[in-house]
Amino acid sequence: QVQLVESGGGLVQPGGSLRLSCAASGGIVTIGHMYWYRQAPGKERELVAMITSTSSTSYTDSVKGRFTISRDNAKNTVYLQMNSLKPDDTAVYYCRAAIYTTTQLIDYWGQGTQVTVSS
Repeated sequence: QVQLVESGGGLVQPGGSLRLSCAASGGIVTIGHMYWYRQAPGKERELVAMITSTSSTSYTDSVKGRFTISRDNAKNTVYLQMNSLKPDDTAVYYCRAAIYTTTQLIDYWGQGTQVTVSS
C-alpha cells in the first residue's frame, strides 16, 4: 500500500525557515511529478510548488525566491525548503505525488502538516 508521510511542520517566527519532507513508501515502481499544496483557514487549497520527474521546478508567485522544492529519488522523498517565512504562509501543507505502481498511475496525497508563522 502506497503512503506519503509528511514531516517538518511546526511553529516558526516570521523570517525563519522550515524544511518539509514527504516520503513515499509501498509498492512503488517510479515516482513522476511531485507537488506541494497548502490550505489556510477559509481559503481554497493552492498549488505552491511542483517538481517534474526530471527535476524542473515551478512556483506560485507568492513564494518565488523564498521556497525551494527538491527531490531525492533514492529516498522517494520530496522536500520544500521554506525561507523568509511570513504569517501569510501559515497553512496546512500537503504533498502530492504521481506514483507508478505495478498496475497503474495514481495520485497520492500526504496527510498534511501544519506550518504556523507567528511571533
